[in-house]
Amino acid sequence: MSDSSPVPDAAPVLDVWCELQCPDCRTALDDLRALRARYGDRLELRLRHFPLEKHRHAFAAAQAAEEAVEQGRGWEYVEAVLGRVEELDRKGEPFLVEVAGELGLDAEEFDTALIDGRHILIVDADQAEGKAIGVTGTPTYVIGGQRLDGGKSQAGLRERIEEIADGLLAGRD
Repeated sequence: MSDSSPVPDAAPVLDVWCELQCPDCRTALDDLRALRARYGDRLELRLRHFPLEKHRHAFAAAQAAEEAVEQGRGWEYVEAVLGRVEELDRKGEPFLVEVAGELGLDAEEFDTALIDGRHILIVDADQAEGKAIGVTGTPTYVIGGQRLDGGKSQAGLRERIEEIADGLLAGRD
């Protein structure tokens, strides 16, 4: 018989549905940095992929982000790519490999991962789950069972996320 009760010390999770070719997601970076600085390990920020069809390099960028996670530098890579959305628009997949090299990651492995598609299932699963819970654009946040849409406006979202996170953390004490 398995015990399905949650692990008492598990940090609350903030799922961040993101797309690396999305200017709105770049705008959200400051909020994500602030949340990471405020909560550290007490709140798990989890990158979830939701590549939009209108951005032709977004699906490859999501796969590249997964390769960065595998190489231990996921958020750093995501921030580097989002900070240069215009270059991704212009250069496409070679830019994704270039950023990996700049960060000291195994760029050759990034290139191979984009060719062999080893991370496609993760990206597809994220996208399917996002659609199932009503994600329509990026960034979208899910915390404590609440979905917050940042694609229309980021105004007040960080405060709302902090309010929910503080409530979840207070309930653990």
